Amino acid sequence: MKKTLITLALAVIVSSAFAQTPGFHLIKKTVIGGEGGWDYLSVDTENRRLYISHSTQVEVYNVDTHEKIGVISNLQGVHGVLAVPKTGRGITTNGRSNTATIFDLKTLKPIIELPTGKNPDALLYDPFSKRVFIFNHSDVTTTVIDIVDGKVVGTVDVGGTALEAGVTDEKGTIYVNLEDASEIVSFDARTLAIKNRWKINPGEEPTGLAFDPKTHRLFTVCHNELMMVLDSDNGKIITQIPIGKRVDGAVFDPSTKSIISSNGEGTITVVQEVTSNEFKVLETVKTEVGARTITYDPKTHHVFLSTAQYGAVPAATPENPNPRPSVVPGTFMILEYGRK
Repeated sequence: MKKTLITLALAVIVSSAFAQTPGFHLIKKTVIGGEGGWDYLSVDTENRRLYISHSTQVEVYNVDTHEKIGVISNLQGVHGVLAVPKTGRGITTNGRSNTATIFDLKTLKPIIELPTGKNPDALLYDPFSKRVFIFNHSDVTTTVIDIVDGKVVGTVDVGGTALEAGVTDEKGTIYVNLEDASEIVSFDARTLAIKNRWKINPGEEPTGLAFDPKTHRLFTVCHNELMMVLDSDNGKIITQIPIGKRVDGAVFDPSTKSIISSNGEGTITVVQEVTSNEFKVLETVKTEVGARTITYDPKTHHVFLSTAQYGAVPAATPENPNPRPSVVPGTFMILEYGRK
């Protein structure tokens, strides 16, 4: 009898070990449906909302339950969206109309539409200057907006080509990726003067950017399957880390010291910041093809991605020699990943 009890106890321990999933895994998948492309998504952790860009509208969902709250509509090629809870307002970037739309967080109704540079893409809110910075991909400028007053207060000519994502150190400096130049440019959040321009070789075509303010480390993810780690004070390259293919986004979780890249091949790469100079890949997690943008919820430490199912690749034409696979209508979805 004693031997049997020991055997059963061991079986329970083994079963429990296998039942637990130590790494990132799919928590929930929710099909939103509809048609059209997508880009960035963001979490309003205070109001527990998830904002998802989707062609001509922003889908608004409860971040905890995935229940639909509403839609911000009539947006032309929406790329980015974020909420600024202390102002009661949010803002979108609309790539086809070269505008930004400020909206009310309670009603989701537009308040004002403002002009930007060409093809406004990524954006961020900087609590230090209390400004929104919109990164215009095509003319490589940054439009600076006072979201409370609802007006444009400046423009930064960053130079180079193909402006991508940026971050703030919340102490007066903004950093942004220049995709085609393979550079990170920094500028002053108040005066808008350019501070530094750093090459990130051997990284090429950086897109997503994340930041650890405690260690002063920038994490820029590149299309040649590298995450480059830089010192934000002097631009020194600390190390390079292998990641997945077709990356677009990156987030940093300060509580777990993890940097996570979202790779369009259908994976996320989870990197551990062991020390300010030591980093290692913890795991590569399978997601879904096309899930290339990412956001992070500081409350749950979960990450969210959006994508859809893909169909056949159209035939190549002289106008489009490298066609992308078609998107299956009605399959647009959000994916939530986290640890146990």
